Amino acid sequence: MIAEVSYESVACEKRAQRQALISRRDALDPASRAAIDAEIAQRLFQQPEFMGAHTVFSFYSVGSEVDTHVIIERALSLGKVVALPRCVPGSRSMEWYAIDSLEGLVPSSYGIPEPAPVVGRLVDPVARVDSLCIVPGLAFDARGYRLGYGGGYYDIFLSTFPGFALGLCRESHMASESIARERFDRPVSAVLTEARMIRASW
Repeated sequence: MIAEVSYESVACEKRAQRQALISRRDALDPASRAAIDAEIAQRLFQQPEFMGAHTVFSFYSVGSEVDTHVIIERALSLGKVVALPRCVPGSRSMEWYAIDSLEGLVPSSYGIPEPAPVVGRLVDPVARVDSLCIVPGLAFDARGYRLGYGGGYYDIFLSTFPGFALGLCRESHMASESIARERFDRPVSAVLTEARMIRASW
């Protein structure tokens, strides 16, 4: 049984963890980071959830995040529908727009490139059962819970997403203990590192 903890204590703990994890992630030298991320991508390309997905929902990686650019490009080359998120102003929800390439994206209010809201390119995730979503996170635990960036966007998204939600994580950022969580936090279906695929048994 998970012990009940106050919202304030969990929020405070998460803030401290975020700062420490971002610093540790940024400290990894670029060459090592690139090598690990290439291994993660190659493992992903062999997974049935990637091979069988008609639609791939993915975040656009920035800074020292696990690189998703090569994943997006591979999915596009295979003829899959690829959609990136656009944050809806004044809410904690996202809209997903299909893209044809990584060119032409525009900076969001967070400074993250996102697709322009082009008419006819909006993709409804709820209608895409045969889909894969690549979910960002600073860390993941063995039960699929993640430490995100604190906006709550993906927890809201995952509450209705019918497809396979996959967290990408370098092995060094897998949590050794359960991540503190709140009632609205949602786990992913599996977590993929450069060393293993941890599928849902929760």
